[in-house]
Amino acid sequence: MLFSSITFLYYFLPLTIAFYFLSPKRLKNMVLLLSSLIFYAWGEPKYVFLMASLIVLGYGFGRLVETYRGKKTGQVFCILSIMISLSFLVYFKYADFFITNFNAITGLGIPLLKVVLPIGISFYTFQMISYIVDIYRGEEAQKNIINMAAYIAMFPQLIAGPIVRYSDIAKQLEERKHSWDRAAEGIRRFVIGLAKKVLLANQLGELCNVFRGSDEKSVLFYWLYALAFGLHIYFDFSGYSDMAIGLGKIFGFQFLENFNYPYISASITEFWRRWHISLGSWFRDYVYIPLGGNRVKKGRQFFNILVVWMLTGFWHGAAWNFIVWGLFFAVLLMIEKVWLLKYLKESKIFSHLYVLFFAMISFIIFNAQDMGQAFSDIKGLFGIGGVPLVSAQALYYLYSFFVIIVVAMVGATPAIQNIIKKVSCKSVGEKILNRIEPFVLLVLLLVITAYLVDGSFNPFLYFRF
Repeated sequence: MLFSSITFLYYFLPLTIAFYFLSPKRLKNMVLLLSSLIFYAWGEPKYVFLMASLIVLGYGFGRLVETYRGKKTGQVFCILSIMISLSFLVYFKYADFFITNFNAITGLGIPLLKVVLPIGISFYTFQMISYIVDIYRGEEAQKNIINMAAYIAMFPQLIAGPIVRYSDIAKQLEERKHSWDRAAEGIRRFVIGLAKKVLLANQLGELCNVFRGSDEKSVLFYWLYALAFGLHIYFDFSGYSDMAIGLGKIFGFQFLENFNYPYISASITEFWRRWHISLGSWFRDYVYIPLGGNRVKKGRQFFNILVVWMLTGFWHGAAWNFIVWGLFFAVLLMIEKVWLLKYLKESKIFSHLYVLFFAMISFIIFNAQDMGQAFSDIKGLFGIGGVPLVSAQALYYLYSFFVIIVVAMVGATPAIQNIIKKVSCKSVGEKILNRIEPFVLLVLLLVITAYLVDGSFNPFLYFRF
């Protein structure tokens, strides 16, 4: 079930909210859990049992790790739990990748497993690992299996993040506040995220699809595609994160932010402090720092960076272009650490152009079917291989999508947010905003509904991870 669907917006969500707030306090997590299981089962009911099995295992291992914490046995249970969680992820997501490459190297013909990837397994596997590790590090294990299951299966962030760590919401699972103000704030955030997804990401995604199917590619069209996809993936994923955070607020949870205007960054280092924050912090705290982080010699530090970014790329997908994408950022980050950062600080214009250029190149690699297509797209940006500078089709689509692209470019900066903050600082401005905001949100919701009823392009990009 998609957040951006009529079924979710006008059937599932209103019923879930009604049952949740009509339920007594002691049953709210149960209602949230049952709703989440229905939400997940809507698309693939058989994998509910997989997730339930992982939850039961995680609950049991969590209790064991807490019981034997500080002893060798506790460490063994922690490692065993992590290995079991990762084994499911490896089987469903990476088995065919390893078999394909093994066949290519050896010349054998081992048949592929062709298992279907359970939606969201990358996200809830990482949440399970963070739960076990947090307990090993001193967090109290969850004694109530319903609360534990609600944490892992919670539908707002189940299938596309953000990655919510147990240590961040452990207390909220036991005790959280509900209020009209918080619910209103959650609704506002949800509608804004939905607008990002439907009105911007979906339209830019259509442009990317047009480019892929075009026989009249040109340098202009390649750059238009690079710009469109960079904005598409941002609004698709940040829109989903906004919706997840908004839904969390409605149910009394405070999820951490996942995006902070990454395209205004002045370095790739800063870019990754602003993009998919929950994933970056997860790899930092559970992989990079345990490997030694930056407390080791330069050579070892660079090795740690390579490992983390290779895993970051591989987390996104079982294909070489994702690994190359991760290593691409690793190289850029190491170059910045060695000498480039000090030069980037000298020129804001150059530093921003540098970030935008390499971000677009990276997402071309990210969105390619394979490395051959990635190299072909990158060559097309520079007219290599006899690609014409301009084509009639490129000009047509530039004109057709010009307004959407400009709106998206402005929306990818804090400009609108800053204007609203300045207006709201004045009492008159705040009153006006408070009066027109419900109307604006309602109009947005009506326009979004019209788009959804029309049945336009509406996938969630990060569902495949």
